Amino acid sequence: MTLLPRTLLWQRTDVRGAEHVIFDDRRGLTARGVAVAAGTVEYECRYELDTDDGWFCTRFDAVAEGGGWLRKLHMERTGDGWRVTTAEQGDLAAAGHPNAMPPGAEDPGRLADAYDIDLFDSPLTNALPLRRLGLTSGSADVLAALVLLPSLAVIANPQTYTVLGPGRVRYASGSFTTDLELDENGYVVRYPGLATR
Repeated sequence: MTLLPRTLLWQRTDVRGAEHVIFDDRRGLTARGVAVAAGTVEYECRYELDTDDGWFCTRFDAVAEGGGWLRKLHMERTGDGWRVTTAEQGDLAAAGHPNAMPPGAEDPGRLADAYDIDLFDSPLTNALPLRRLGLTSGSADVLAALVLLPSLAVIANPQTYTVLGPGRVRYASGSFTTDLELDENGYVVRYPGLATR
């Protein structure tokens, strides 16, 4: 296993939980992280994420686990989109999440134009489109592959990022909007209603 030189830790502000990531961003991003949360269903999600030098996501692996259930997701970028494979054990519905979608993408073809992974409730993944686009002013529309937690279902998710000023970006998706505070490297410092570090 490769040693990674940097680390970030976010404390959840909406539920009991946290996210810790170890990463290297000198040539794209290589990251290993763990998110834990005690919301409707208590879970732990361990993940690994890679981008190329241009910050286009190339691989994402996740294992989400809770009492009596476990789900795995593997996503790999191919020439024409994403190859998505999954596995699951146990029963997430019986653990208290009765409407959970199955892991993975119902139609991976709908993710073909999604160059960014957005792990649900993860402050780390907001940095991906910002770094990939080099967004320092104006706004940009992106399509992200949104990985829902704890189900690991993947959906195509249109998003808009608008630069408000130094260290401030507005994130919007559907009817949801929030203003993110970022550090000098584009990583979230404060995500109102979700997390802070």
